[in-house]
Amino acid sequence: MARSQIWMPLAITLALSLFAAPAIADDVVDLTPDTFDKEVGHDRGALVEFFAPWCGHCKKLAPEYEKLGSSFKKAKSVLIGKVDCDQHKDLCSKYGVSGYPTIQWFPKGSLEAKKYEGQRTAEALAEFVNTEAGTNVKLAATPSNVVVLTPETFDQVVLDETKDVLVEFYAPWCGHCKHLAPTYEKVASVFKLDEHVVIANVDADQHKGLAEKYGVSGYPTLKFFPKGNKAGEDYEGGRDLDEFVKFINEKTGTSRDSKGQLTSQAGVVETLDSLVKEFVAAGNDERKEILTKIEDEVSKLTGSAAKFGKVYVKVAKSIVTKGTDYTKTETERLQRMLEKAISAAKADEFVIKKNIISVFSS
Repeated sequence: MARSQIWMPLAITLALSLFAAPAIADDVVDLTPDTFDKEVGHDRGALVEFFAPWCGHCKKLAPEYEKLGSSFKKAKSVLIGKVDCDQHKDLCSKYGVSGYPTIQWFPKGSLEAKKYEGQRTAEALAEFVNTEAGTNVKLAATPSNVVVLTPETFDQVVLDETKDVLVEFYAPWCGHCKHLAPTYEKVASVFKLDEHVVIANVDADQHKGLAEKYGVSGYPTLKFFPKGNKAGEDYEGGRDLDEFVKFINEKTGTSRDSKGQLTSQAGVVETLDSLVKEFVAAGNDERKEILTKIEDEVSKLTGSAAKFGKVYVKVAKSIVTKGTDYTKTETERLQRMLEKAISAAKADEFVIKKNIISVFSS
């Protein structure tokens, strides 16, 4: 059996095992049965949210709780943590959790919990933790990723033919708008590294003329202005984070999950699939000819596909010059880099390359 045939299953196994990018550092500590007893009840107090991923109240709390975690991340005497009760039912039962979210305070040196009964806002939670822990932590100001539009800036941003723009027309007094605000901020955060995607809003109460121009009669009204339709189209999808992310991915060609991480499809160019399969199946001499075909096909691509296509060419050239082992060694190198403290933009770059290498390994 040829060496390349032996290698292929190993490459597939390696690609699958290393495919997922490591979780982006979170200021709220994920606790499991293995880590709970190590982190809680020792030399610092701990506020722990017991939640379920499908719970609507938990989703609503999430941005507030994350803001709390960011504010207390440098407070050595306090831990802000959370437990996924869908995954760790026994741990949640151990602490009497019967509904979600349940928030409990564990004093320093104790596993005797005190249930939090206050408002589920970052401000109220911070006041509670400061009181219980004897700290004086101020809530961190969180920079917004939502672009604020005015009549002076609207056309410049929304009518830019290189941008896909989602716009929320809102009124400050609108209850539904206030309810949507933390989710909408999260949507903007998810796509903050995608330069062609803009998540924006307009105070329609302050800028009534702009709202009337686009037929806005109720709040919030969401309109999507893709590159190819600057007349705009109504957004009629769901208003939870997953629905927004799904919509943006489908409409703009992005590949993000609800945490802002790239999915396994990021960087993959389907029009190159047949040539890659032909390249992988060919002997080394034939691969040089197929590489030329890949280069020709990539030269026809536009936009982000053209950028990803160049990575395809680099990977194919490396395989020709360094042999099939290149896919294994480069995947391992990229994984090591991803496990280090690197910027989100650099992590995106490495994940995209890993995804493309995996195409050559399948």
